[in-house]
Amino acid sequence: MIVQRTRRVLLALSLGLLAACSDSGSDKPAQGASAPAAGGDTLAAAKAAGKIRIGYANEAPFAFMDSKEAKVTGESVEIARVVLKRMGINEVEGVLTEFGSLIPGLQAKRFDIIAAGMYVTPERCGQVAFSNPTYGVGQAFLVKQGNPKNLHSYEDVVKNPDARLGVVVGAIEAEYASKVKVPAGQIVVFPDAVSALSGVQAGRADAYAATALTVNDLMGKTNDGSGLEKAEPFTDPVIDGKGVRGYGAYAFRTDDKAFADAFNAELAKFIGTEEHKKLVAPFGFTPEELPKDVTAAKLCAAN
Repeated sequence: MIVQRTRRVLLALSLGLLAACSDSGSDKPAQGASAPAAGGDTLAAAKAAGKIRIGYANEAPFAFMDSKEAKVTGESVEIARVVLKRMGINEVEGVLTEFGSLIPGLQAKRFDIIAAGMYVTPERCGQVAFSNPTYGVGQAFLVKQGNPKNLHSYEDVVKNPDARLGVVVGAIEAEYASKVKVPAGQIVVFPDAVSALSGVQAGRADAYAATALTVNDLMGKTNDGSGLEKAEPFTDPVIDGKGVRGYGAYAFRTDDKAFADAFNAELAKFIGTEEHKKLVAPFGFTPEELPKDVTAAKLCAAN
């Protein structure tokens, strides 16, 4: 019975990956996004078309396909809908992309904004133009019930040569693991969060490292028969003498800085308002995750 329940859980979690990759934010199927106007003015082209493409990686609670509603949703997507509507762009079309391919996809103009809760890091700042962050959050591990290898931090993985740590390709957790000196042979790379959850259940990894919000969301979608739990307590990795806290934001092409600036101006009017708090609460976000005075400029300049 446990095996059957586990299979049902994985099937439910995987529906987003099997669903259609486009979403207009309405009951109508997407008709395809417009190309940037002459001169590369993406904002003008989007306003003229009344819609824009966003890239996402199917990681709840930031951005994922709601199979019941047949539309892309999540904290990052819903905030984008509000901000873009205020800018005169009424529809968004989601383009499902593996997390590690989001920046290349943006640069190749498969879509015009990354709306996936992507952390702002100095390395990424050299590749894209970030908005200011919409949230800040710490890390967590998803482990088997009882946490058999007693993993409560990245450092615990380093101390146990038999422990294997699961990360999603292209996600910040792989960088954290590297900086904390987790040996490469102890890292298992998965294409997405659902695969990582399955990997821990199957014993291919002893822990899956992700944001605390991601792990909370996964646990909320499993049941007592999943055989998994969130590692408690948990200590965030210490890198360069500081405990890390990730800040997620939207990413634009570097030649779309004017677009990013206009988006940022509207975003600043929305983040922290009661309307914002009410919008993101269903995705597990609380006032504790507000970015406060942290900006993309500060994060990009960080050593």
